[in-house]
Parts: sequence; C-alpha cells; structure tokens
Amino acid sequence: MARPDPRQAAQAAALSSAMAGAVDLSGLKARAEQRSTQQARPAAPAQPPGDDASGAAPAPDAGSFVIDVTEDTFQTEVLERSLTIPVVVDLWAEWCQPCKQLSPTLEKLAAEGNGSWILAKVDVDANPRIAQMFQVQSIPTVYVVVAQQPVTSFSGVQPEDQLRGWIAQILDALRDRMPAIAEAEARGPAQGSAEPVPEPEDPRFTAAEDALEQGDYDAAIAAYEQILAVEPANAEAQAALSQVRFMARAESADPSAIAAADASPDDVAAQKAAADAELAGGQVEAAFDRLVKTVQRTAAEDRDAAREHLVSLFELFAPDDPRVTTARRALARALY
Repeated sequence: MARPDPRQAAQAAALSSAMAGAVDLSGLKARAEQRSTQQARPAAPAQPPGDDASGAAPAPDAGSFVIDVTEDTFQTEVLERSLTIPVVVDLWAEWCQPCKQLSPTLEKLAAEGNGSWILAKVDVDANPRIAQMFQVQSIPTVYVVVAQQPVTSFSGVQPEDQLRGWIAQILDALRDRMPAIAEAEARGPAQGSAEPVPEPEDPRFTAAEDALEQGDYDAAIAAYEQILAVEPANAEAQAALSQVRFMARAESADPSAIAAADASPDDVAAQKAAADAELAGGQVEAAFDRLVKTVQRTAAEDRDAAREHLVSLFELFAPDDPRVTTARRALARALY
C-alpha cells in the first residue's frame, strides 16, 4: 500500500503557486527558437511522428514517456509538450550517484503513467544553460513544468511510494485543466508494463494512516507516537508526526490570525498561529520570516518557543528546499 504523504497534503494548496514565476524559462525558449531557425532540429528517437501545424504535441507513443532533452530540443520536448501534459524534468549528471538511484524510479513510474505525464531527462553537464534557467543548486533536482511554467519541485532522492503519491497529487490537481491526462489514463497501462508490487504493510503505520484518512488527527498522532516510543530513531514516523501535527493545526488555521499577530508583535503564541496560517495559505517565506523576526526580538522561553516552532515547520519540507536553507541561515544569524 502506497502511504499517503502528509507533507504533500499540507502543501497541496500551494501546488500551482509555490514555484510559478520563480524560474524564467523565456531565455532558453528564445535560444531554442533561434537555433531552430538556423538548423533543422535533430530527430529525437522517442518523438512520435505526426506533429500538426499548430505545434500542439500529439499523444505520446509507448516509447516516448521518457525522453532525453537538450538545449536545442527543450522548447519542443518540454515547453510545447507542457501545454497539454505535465512534463517532469529530471536534472542529473553521470557522476551523480543519487541521480542513479532516483532516475530509474522516475522512469518506471513514467512507464506506468502511460503518457499521463512525460519524464524529460536533462544532463546538466551537457546542458548547463538549462540548469542555470532552473537555478539548480544541487542534483538530482526535479521540476514539474505545466503550461510552460514550473509549478513544483524537489531535490534529492525520494522513496518510490512518496514519488508515486507526489505524481498522483499533481495529476489530480491538473486533470480538469489537461484532458490529455484522463485520455492517457483511459488507455490503461502501457503494453508490457509491470503492475507495481505492493510493499508489505506495517500494521503500526497502517493504523496511523487509516486514522489520517478519516481525519482523526489525534488518533494518527497517537499512533505515530507509539511507534517512536519503541523506535525513537524511526525517521519516517518522526517526519509523519511533524506533518500530521501541522495538518491538524492548519485545518483550523484562521486567516485573521495574521492581522492579530501583526497587531501584537510580542505575543509569541499569536506569531506561531499566524505562521501556521501563512504556511497553510502557501506563504512559505512569510511564515519563516515571521518566526525568525520573533526569535530576534524575544528572549528566554519565548525565544525558545518561536525557534522550536520554526524548526518544526522546516520539517514539512525537503532539507535542501532553498526556502528552508535561506531561513535556516537567517535563524542562525538571529540566534548568534
């Protein structure tokens, strides 16, 4: 059973806006257009024939779910395809060992997706301008491009079940806007693709996940706490506990808490509630900045409470998320 990822649920509201506009792809698009006028674009082995004059990407065949993309083919293979189907861009390099762990999993999931999304692989060493456009700081880094704009991303290796849930969330959010997703899903699994093998169920996690699906956050929290009582170092349970605790707070988050906190800057409880409301609304940087400033102007127990709350919010994101790394540096300056 693929486990639901509370981190994805907590950030679902920001799926379309978290990365929109953060990366300017126009320069690379223009460069690709210029090159295409100077020379014929090399034929990509996986590109299906039959592109019409409108430039819309046709439905992919079974061999085109995973494609290698260069600076010359970026416009056609990524930007134009993203008008009708989500394109997951895998930025990797031959020397990168974590990339060799992540890429095969993404390729497997792309084959299972049967054209409901496309995996575009970019060798950053051979295509440095693409890496620059995506502001890549480490690899592997994965972006989702929709309608020629990046909408979400992550860095580092992720477990297969988490990747599967992440992709499912993206497809769910875009299915009504992109009919090609439902059309690909209606075709069924690609010929010869193997059904995913379900992972053995851990009854302890199953109890927590069942409670979470029913919206019983208290029971889910208690179940994860029981796991940690026996296995204090269980990273999966630690992460899930932090995420479910935030989900419970986010469900009752009141947008008016932001104005209340602005009116009472020394009220740490109000600042914590406002940060939760901002994060639930997709204002990640604002939430982090609020708590960093609270740490700066408080002392003793109040300072510790603000710091601990901020650190708990960091745990909702990948450790190398640039918003987290920026806020961690700001927190360090505030403390020392």
